[in-house]
Amino acid sequence: MTPFSSVALRRAATLVLSAGLFLSAACRTTPQFIHPDGPPKNPFSPAVRVGNLVFVSGTLGTKADGTLVPGGITPETRQVLENIKGTLAAAGLGMDRVVKCTAFLADLAEWPAMNEVYRSYFANGNYPARAAVQATLLYGARVELECTAAAK
Repeated sequence: MTPFSSVALRRAATLVLSAGLFLSAACRTTPQFIHPDGPPKNPFSPAVRVGNLVFVSGTLGTKADGTLVPGGITPETRQVLENIKGTLAAAGLGMDRVVKCTAFLADLAEWPAMNEVYRSYFANGNYPARAAVQATLLYGARVELECTAAAK
């Protein structure tokens, strides 16, 4: 066997092994529905893990009893992020694993105030990719966030 064919065989074997590992991982993508607070009251899951991604549903600044925290954008943003933090913890993850967020704001003029709280939840300037839109939110909320996190 020439050195070229030996190298080609090793490369082919590596490709086959890599493809097998990829397919094996792909077969383990059965969704895991995450319900940190027990069975859902509404027809959605707070988060769903598929493979190494955890998709956190749109989250409002509500307390455990389902009521919106008072005080406007700053306390709501803090509560939203605490709620997301709790949902991620139930999936075995922290805020450092968040890779993408979408922010829905009742008024984009409140963007700077939301950002002040938001930035404090991510260390060393490692901020997730993010988009923002103005929207009418449930319960008169000022902010809603949905996120995607990458598992280890």
